[in-house]
Amino acid sequence: MAEDRITDIGPPNYEQFLPPVIKKNYGKWDYHEILRPGVMVHVAESGDKVFTVRCGSPRLLAVTTIRKFADIADKYCDGHLRFTSRNNVEFLLSDESKIDALIAEVEEYGFPVGGMGNSISNIVHTQGWVHCHSAASDASGVVKSVMDELLPHFQNMDLPAKLRVAYACCLNMCGAVHCSDIAILGVHTRAPVIDHGDLPKMCEIPTLVASCPTGAIRPATVDGVNSVEIIEEQCMYCGNCYTVCPAVKINNAQTDGISIWVGGKVSNSRVAPKFSKLAIPFIPNNPPRWPEVVEAVINIVNVYAENARKHERMGEWIDRIGWPKFFELTGIKFTKYHIDDFKHAGETYTRTAQLRH
Repeated sequence: MAEDRITDIGPPNYEQFLPPVIKKNYGKWDYHEILRPGVMVHVAESGDKVFTVRCGSPRLLAVTTIRKFADIADKYCDGHLRFTSRNNVEFLLSDESKIDALIAEVEEYGFPVGGMGNSISNIVHTQGWVHCHSAASDASGVVKSVMDELLPHFQNMDLPAKLRVAYACCLNMCGAVHCSDIAILGVHTRAPVIDHGDLPKMCEIPTLVASCPTGAIRPATVDGVNSVEIIEEQCMYCGNCYTVCPAVKINNAQTDGISIWVGGKVSNSRVAPKFSKLAIPFIPNNPPRWPEVVEAVINIVNVYAENARKHERMGEWIDRIGWPKFFELTGIKFTKYHIDDFKHAGETYTRTAQLRH
């Protein structure tokens, strides 16, 4: 087979999409700096520069919006733009004189510029009620409500350090909230309800039993019909069973809600990456603006902004002052749900009397 044979197997080589200045200086960058909120420059060893302008997007975009972004990129960036993993849109320019005009057009279209440095970047989130079958809460609606209030922290670099907020509509966490400064997580609080009449017609019982990670689902005969039973004490409300069997219904409008977690991070800077830990165990769904969730997140952000040291991430600040002080400053009530009862949780407990207050 000829080495230069062209096939349609796999993705195209990313190099063909790189701006010429990036391709020319690939792997030879000297430094980068943030010039102002939402604007960054990378400088190569050769002296070449590439400028990045970042704007936030709502993640779920209409085709007309994507075409508008493409038109702006054609006008100012020779067609070069990219979407980040946090749903930001970044325009890549080599001509610094075009930055102000690009920003003006993006903002006129209704998209804010910012999210760099010591700020809140765009909230990465899951599908929510728009698409996901097992969502305990909406995603787009909650994120929109929260970011409407946090927008000044997106457009200005006024926080002690960067603050990453993430949202997942259930604890399967396709939004990767487990390592975020502030995580908003939808939670189911009741075991699924079984439709025994439909289950034999829709589901394979062995597959359904095997889908449960805690072994809470077992075969059972109900009213003479082959079905299953759920041992609620073993159920962790993940909804994995509903994924393989729609007759085992996890969604419950009365008992589904949202929890808030804090202190996680992916970065290796200063201290190792950290998992988020529970701050608020349950807030009821209250669409369309989820005021209780918005108030809780704003409160945590404000307390962090007022008390953390420069360059101190949320988790680093909490480690310094101690969890008792965190609950005191935020006014969040400590409950039995904050005590981790996982079998090996004791390995993470403070084992001395040296608690920080």
